[in-house]
Amino acid sequence: MADLNQSELQNLRHLIGAHETAYQKLNTYSSQAVDPQIKQMFTKSAQDALNTKQKLMSFLNS
Repeated sequence: MADLNQSELQNLRHLIGAHETAYQKLNTYSSQAVDPQIKQMFTKSAQDALNTKQKLMSFLNS
C-alpha cells in the first residue's frame, strides 16, 4: 500500500476517533437499556463500530 499523505493520515485519525467515540457511547447505551432488543441493537452497533475502528487502524500499521 502507498504511503499516506498528511491529509489522509489526519482524516484516518479523525475517523478512528469518531468510531472509538461511537463505540464508547453505544456501550454505555447498551448497559443502560432495559429492553432486551434495544440492548442487543446497541451491543451489535458498538461491536460494529469497534470492528470498523480496528480495520481503519490496520491502515496505520501497513
